[in-house]
Amino acid sequence: MNAQTSMRDALYEAPGPKTRKKMLVGTVVSLIAVAALAAWVVYRFWVTGQLSMRYWKLFSWHSTWRYLSIGLLGTFEVALCAAAISIVLGLLLMLGRISSSKVLRGVCAVVVNFLRGVPSLLFIYGFFFIVPSFGLKMPAFWMLCLPVSLAASGVLAEVFRAGVNAVPRGQTEAGLSIGLSPWKVKTKIVLPQAIRFVIPSLISQLVVVVKDTALAYVVSYPDLMQNAQVLRTNYDAMVSTFLVVAVIYILINYLINKAAVYVSRRTGAKIIR
Repeated sequence: MNAQTSMRDALYEAPGPKTRKKMLVGTVVSLIAVAALAAWVVYRFWVTGQLSMRYWKLFSWHSTWRYLSIGLLGTFEVALCAAAISIVLGLLLMLGRISSSKVLRGVCAVVVNFLRGVPSLLFIYGFFFIVPSFGLKMPAFWMLCLPVSLAASGVLAEVFRAGVNAVPRGQTEAGLSIGLSPWKVKTKIVLPQAIRFVIPSLISQLVVVVKDTALAYVVSYPDLMQNAQVLRTNYDAMVSTFLVVAVIYILINYLINKAAVYVSRRTGAKIIR
């Protein structure tokens, strides 16, 4: 597979005229169904009084947005820290998976599959309930950050490995032919190119990390979702609060995806999935 070709490009076949017509009909029907569902939801909110101004008035107060901003800052702090840790750990796991040692490759493969298979919520519960039982007390920040990092690192290890596999094998052979050791070939020739290929995918992975931080309620860490829960409880405004917070999350993740596309175009590397 060419380094500039993603898995989707390799497997996707351009549709013919009949298929395009079917896709168009399916799209129109789906849009009508979604519009009808949205109209029904709005109607139910209106009938039950959830669109009453008393549930939305709090968002006209400066104190509400300041409180949400503090939670948003907490979300960014956890997300950035977790992203940094998961990148380093994912890179180490990837190096283990492509190692010449069969034992190390096997161990890293098991660890990666375990990290990818276990939900972030279970990791958080583990740090919240099990770790303290060994006498290790951790701040809420780390009880959220470390589990999210572990869950993301398994995925990033595979992303890095996809980048390594995308580097033409001739690059490795050329490095070995001029007398470089296998380690130097990996670190000086293969890895720089592989990282360039996967930078857009690394940015996209931030979307998952940001969404995982919404589990902060388990450890009572004051992130955006936790602060929204407080507002919902204090003002009995569940629908309005969660809708506003959902829009904030959507905007954050949209901007992250746009950043990934921008970097992809600037570097000439397609997102490897």
